[in-house]
Parts: sequence; structure tokens; C-alpha cells
Amino acid sequence: MKKPPRFARRAKDDIILMQGTLIVLEGIDGSGKSTQYKKLCERLCEQSRDFMQITFPRYDKESSALLRAYLNGEFGSKPGDVNAFAASTFYAVDRYASFKTDWEQYFQNGGTVVLDRYTTSNACHQGSKIPEAERPAFLDWLYEFEFGILGLPKPSLVIYLDTDISVSRRQMSERQNETNTKADIHEKDFEYLAQCLYAGRAAAAHYGWHKIACVKDGEMRSIADIHEEVYAAASRFFK
Repeated sequence: MKKPPRFARRAKDDIILMQGTLIVLEGIDGSGKSTQYKKLCERLCEQSRDFMQITFPRYDKESSALLRAYLNGEFGSKPGDVNAFAASTFYAVDRYASFKTDWEQYFQNGGTVVLDRYTTSNACHQGSKIPEAERPAFLDWLYEFEFGILGLPKPSLVIYLDTDISVSRRQMSERQNETNTKADIHEKDFEYLAQCLYAGRAAAAHYGWHKIACVKDGEMRSIADIHEEVYAAASRFFK
């Protein structure tokens, strides 16, 4: 893979955090991320914590038009039909629009924002398209692009929910049956999802994310059990 050009000469560790706090929950499809995100936000609300919650992608906004077209298969029926760098920009545009219109001022005034997905999702999903040996360079490019060039804030904490592909597939199938929804091109391709799992673990190690093992003896741990670990990690950032 040809190494992408560097548009800024700042390493990922040199990107300065802005004034607020950013807590991200991340995991591949079927990891229980949405459930854990909801439980964390509910608990913080019960404690009257001051924070803002945002879920990405924002499918109801115009800024998500390209990523919706991508997921609906308009650019190709398989995830690999759109390269990792192009697809990453689709999601980055939606995040940039959200930051500028929804939470920039709150964050820069010291607010805490809790996110369901973020730049971290590109590391997992789009990073899966990159050969393993070239993945570190992609991960560096991704953080430099969104945090260095676009100026989005870097997370204070990323909680990565680690699962395995068999449990993930089962969770996804149950969710689709319960909600009567159809799978997008990511969710239909189980080999792709397996690669996302490997990429997610690699990203967690590369960036130093807080990883929580959600599977024990081939079964998903209880929602309450996982939640306690999620809360313990996140609560350190609330006074």
C-alpha cells in the first residue's frame, strides 16, 4: 500500500487535548456497545452528572449522506469496494459537522461528552481493510487526519468492548430479529466483521484504549457485570 501523504507534522501523541473531556464507547457490531452506552448514560443521569451524549453516525443528518450511501451499497455491494481512506472521510465529515454545530462550545467550556462511536470506529472498521503490516501507518494517519488536520478533539478515554466473532454474530442476529431491521453491507459480511475484530484489538493496543473482555467461556458476560467495569473506567473522569 502506498503510504498516504502527511498533511501535518504532528504525531498522534503530540495532539493537544482541548478543554473538555471526551469519553468514547467502542466495539464491533454485536459487542453490546449500544446497550452499555445506554446503561452508562442512564447511571450518570441518575447521579445528576453534567454531560452531553452523542451517538455516531447521525443517520438523520445531511452530513451523513455519503456514509449512508456507502452502507446501503450504492458505491459497491461489499465493504472493500470503497477503500479505507475514502470511507473514513465519509464518517469524519459527519463527526466534524456534529462538533461544529452541536457540542464544540460546550466542550471547549470544559464540558464532558460521552460518545457511542467516534473516530475509533474508523480504526476498527476501515482499519480492517488494511494489511496487518501496514495497519499502524493507517492508524497514525487516521488520528492525524481527524485530530490534527480537521481539529476534532482527541478522546480522554476510549473503552473498547472486546468480544469474539461467534458471540458477535449471535448478538447481531437477535438484535435484527427484535428490531425487524435489515443488515447493512458491513453486517452482512461476516469475514469483514472478523477482520474488524482483529483490527479493533490492534487499534486498542496501538492507541492504548481501555479494553474490557466481554466474553467468558464462550458466552457473553452479563450486562450488569460488564456495566460495572464500564462505569468504573468512566467515573474516574467525573468529579
